[in-house]
This record gives sequence, C-alpha cells and structure tokens, in this order.
Amino acid sequence: MAPAPVAAAPAPARRASDDSVSDGVYVTPVVRKIATAQGVDLSAVTGTGVGGRIRKQDVLDAAEAAKQAAAQAAAAQAAAAVAAAAPPAPAAATTTAPAAKAAAPAADASKRGTTEKMTRLRATIARRMVESLQVSAQLTATVEVDFTAISRLRAQVKNDFRAREGVGLSYLPFIGKVAVEALKQFPKVNATIDTEAGTISYADAEHLGIAVDTDKGLLVPVIKDAGDLSVSGLAKKIADLAARTRANKVTPDELSGGTFTITNYGSAGTLMDTPIINQPQVAILGTGALVKRPMVIRDANLGEVIAVRDMMYLSMSYDHRLVDGADAARFLSFVKARLEEGDFGAELGL
Repeated sequence: MAPAPVAAAPAPARRASDDSVSDGVYVTPVVRKIATAQGVDLSAVTGTGVGGRIRKQDVLDAAEAAKQAAAQAAAAQAAAAVAAAAPPAPAAATTTAPAAKAAAPAADASKRGTTEKMTRLRATIARRMVESLQVSAQLTATVEVDFTAISRLRAQVKNDFRAREGVGLSYLPFIGKVAVEALKQFPKVNATIDTEAGTISYADAEHLGIAVDTDKGLLVPVIKDAGDLSVSGLAKKIADLAARTRANKVTPDELSGGTFTITNYGSAGTLMDTPIINQPQVAILGTGALVKRPMVIRDANLGEVIAVRDMMYLSMSYDHRLVDGADAARFLSFVKARLEEGDFGAELGL
C-alpha cells in the first residue's frame, strides 16, 4: 500500500503508521479487529509486547479471562439457586464479571465481491506514487540496527516520561532525532533536485514528515524545524500530530513543506520494505519491526559471544539522480552507529 497526502501536500511514504493511539500505546489494525470480535476493551488490557504494545495474544488472553469469569459467575448463580432451596443462611456477596460480547464481523468483511468508487484521497495516493516512481531513480539501502541500548534506556525512563510529558516514549522519537542529526551532516539527503533547471537546492532546516495511518488513508503531517527538538520534544510532536491527523484536525500547512520523511511500517509487523519517495524530497526512511534475535557481539572479557539483542531493519529509499549509493551508505552508517551508541540519557534527565 502506498501513502500520499492530500492535494496540497507532497506524496508520502508508501506504508507507515505512527506509534500511538489515544492512550499512547500502539495497537495494530489486526489486534483492534480481534479485540472487537472478542469484545475486549483495549484500555483495560496490559500489553506485553515491546514498549508495552498490545499483542494478539494479550487480547486473546483477556477474552479467555472474561469467559472464565463468566463461567465462574454462572456457576456461582447455579450454586445460589441450589442454596435458595435450603434453609436460609448468611450468604457471601458475589461479584460477577460481564461476559464477553458477541463476535462482530471484521470492518471490511462486507466488501468481499463488491466494487466501489475510489475516494479522492485514494486516487491522489495512486497518482502520486506512480508519479514519484516516474520522476526519480529510486533505490533502497538497508542496515540492521541493534536497539538494545535504547530498549534498556526506555525501560528505565518510560514510566516517569509518561507521567511528566503526558505521552508514551516509543522508539520513533529516537529514530527521528538521529535522522535529523544525520540530515545536518549529509545535506544532500535533505535537498531537492530540478534536472530541467539544472539546480540542486539544499534545505536550510530539517522539516520531518511522519507518515500516519488513518481510516481514510495514509497522510504525512510535518514537524517543522525538527532539528531544533530533543527526543522529548519529538515524542510530544509525533503524538500530537498523529492524534490530530487521525481526527482530521491538521491544517493544510501541517501536511506540506517536509524535507525528509519517516514511515513506520514496522508497527504492523513488517520487517523490511521499499518505501516510495515523497516528492519532491530525495529520500525516505522506513523503520521495520523490532524483534529479538541471537547476535554475535564482542565482549571485553569473553571476546565474541552470542547474545539476545533487540534488532530492527532501517531501509532508506533514495533518488539516485542526486544521492549516490555511497552517500546513502554513509547516512545509514551514521544513523546505525548513533542509535547503537544509545547516548540519549542527558536528554531524558539521566
């Protein structure tokens, strides 16, 4: 699926989503459907996934718990009915849990075998994505990043961060922070090219587009002057823009003017993708799902050892008319080294 903004905005990344919902914890569309089908209230579910994300198994466990509670309530009622026929005796109070709601059909299930007219936004997405591929020579480079240091930092500060800032602390603000640092080091990736005029224009600031999945389609609100923000500032901006974008409360100005885009397709479980450039930009960074894998690392005392690490693929599509493969490699190498270093404690009050 390819993203695109409304008519006033440049074309967004092909796939992405933001890391938050109303309570600051991301829930995938698949998990939402399962929760609806099982009658589970997501606000009452404690996520056991990375960063507190609610997984499919969490919803199924909550549904099973509700069924067991209902069965226990039914058994208690039956026992009470039997006791009613016996001589009266002091009865203990019984608290019953509501039974799980009847399963509801998937939101799009009724569309099977039908034909519908494309929405204006979907038509714009289709046109802009094809135009992007026709305009620029697009390639994708990928690096694998060890996020273990950032995972440990998040685990240490995320509760205090939410209490202090009012939003969750996902991995996306860290990636956004490092991306804008890299854009300052490699301005070619933060530029536009006009082959007809024979010019290259380098942006004087870093305006970071964040692709957001909405019910109507993928939109890309822009964090203006993102290079001036800390990890905390980016976290609050991302949460605010994502919420207002989904509520259709962003302005046309907030959907335009980006110089570089991040698309988070990993929030839906995708490991790797080849995102389409958001014209007239020359690069877009895609973030894959965070997974635990055994990796060979070097220990100061033991040498090379195998350890379980938090790993993620970062893929950057770039316009080869301006950005060479070596440029993309240097950009991604900087991003990888900075994220694996995990030196963000000072920004988070440590």
